[in-house]
Amino acid sequence: MKALRLLLPLAVFAILVVFLWVGLSRDPREVPSPLIGKPAPEFRLPQLHAMDKQLSTSEMKGQVWLLNVWASWCVSCRIEHPLLVELARTKVVPVIGLNYKDKNDLGIAWLQRYGDPYSISIVDADGRVGIDWGVYGVPETFVVDKSGMIRYKHIGPLTTEALERKILPLVRELQNA
Repeated sequence: MKALRLLLPLAVFAILVVFLWVGLSRDPREVPSPLIGKPAPEFRLPQLHAMDKQLSTSEMKGQVWLLNVWASWCVSCRIEHPLLVELARTKVVPVIGLNYKDKNDLGIAWLQRYGDPYSISIVDADGRVGIDWGVYGVPETFVVDKSGMIRYKHIGPLTTEALERKILPLVRELQNA
């Protein structure tokens, strides 16, 4: 009986160690999104550089596009920004910027300083559209297909590896579909 009392906590501890080991071995950028394979949430938001104009998801139908969530206060956004500028130069896919919970003048100044890779930047000042899209934090990037379905979500700064191995092959496949 005494041995059972000692083995039970040890068994519980061993199970917890296994769960911790499995959890720590996973890539935090690979958080599955419940929106993959579902229609992109609708938005109609003002454009950062022309607040009197708006952009909506319905205007993007018929083309494959990326939605990149960014902000001038986001340190990680600076890490991925040169990749986005280079991607914009290739004109492989339109990149829509979602300026998230930011001040417009700071967002504009940031793009002037570091380059503007976005076909259009839209303003999500209160973060409601980000919530609809399941944004955990910035930066995040979504791949949206021609019919308006979300096909991929990348959490954190984009990397050359993520672009070359996942995002661009998926974009090309969706463009040819």
